[in-house]
Amino acid sequence: MSLRDLNERERRILEAVIQSYVETAEPAGSRTLARRFGLGVSPATIRNTLSDLEEKGYLYHPHTSAGRVPTDRAYRMYVDSLVQLAPLAAQERDQLVERILAGGSAIETVLRCAAQSLGILTQELGVALGPRLEQTVLRRLELVRVNSERLLLVMTLDGGAIRTIFVEAPGTLADEAIAEVTVVLNERLAGSSLRDIRASLADRLRDGAAQGSAARELLNIFVQEGDSVFDVPIARDEANVVLGQASVLAEQPEFASGDSLRRLLELTETRERLAELLRQRSAKPGISITIGNEHADPRLGHLTIVTAEYHAGPLTGVIGVIGPTRMPYDKVISLVNHTSRLVTELLG
Repeated sequence: MSLRDLNERERRILEAVIQSYVETAEPAGSRTLARRFGLGVSPATIRNTLSDLEEKGYLYHPHTSAGRVPTDRAYRMYVDSLVQLAPLAAQERDQLVERILAGGSAIETVLRCAAQSLGILTQELGVALGPRLEQTVLRRLELVRVNSERLLLVMTLDGGAIRTIFVEAPGTLADEAIAEVTVVLNERLAGSSLRDIRASLADRLRDGAAQGSAARELLNIFVQEGDSVFDVPIARDEANVVLGQASVLAEQPEFASGDSLRRLLELTETRERLAELLRQRSAKPGISITIGNEHADPRLGHLTIVTAEYHAGPLTGVIGVIGPTRMPYDKVISLVNHTSRLVTELLG
């Protein structure tokens, strides 16, 4: 059904029911609606309209209550056709900037701070998915001696992300040999994506300009073991899932029972499934909202996910919130949209 299936009175009353239920978590009855929203019609007329909306699938009776509660279809109608986005207060904008900038400019830090801040401001569970960094560009790398038989390879990627991996060294290496190999690696690899580096590493390094025997031996290690050295775990999406604090949901009636909160926590602990769900949304421009039974996963049947894509150079990810279907969509959508733009600016 579309908005055309409802007359003006039905639209106004449906919007009032949704607003009332979001604010109070209590089923909305005709007298309450007449008193609170000045609909210009009698409680009896509102009661008849509520019955009509229930027949059309927009409302339902919980248990024996006289009031009605919005269905997933009602929320979908609301976010698609009725919602009026709430402008962000200057204080909220300032809080977001201050909180997100507090940890630094690296991708992981920005996303972690953004997800936590978004969760606090919306009182939902903030969530973000980092970009697939295998597609990002290596800006520079450094070899650092750990001990006589081990080096640490430090890779700086686009957007400020840092990745490290240990490399076993061929006996005791002189500092000059390590420095020489560092120069060669930067000359041959910097400016390429990690994926391209893995695919062509041997060709890039086979005729490397290292002069000393120790340097050539170390360089040969990268030729022989390059697939494992540059096959960093960031290619796994589940490692890129960032979550805010689930405790902010504990005050909401939907999670008053320990079982409801436990089911949500179990879902968030299944990072692979959550990452797959979020990655599918990264290809959708703008705000993406999935409500209740619209999710393919039945474990999400009582939840809404609101996300927006952000950009870090050529890479994309998503940031948003997970919460009950009863959420203040006007405020949440505005905050998610603003946060995604802010993250894009910071990572740009």
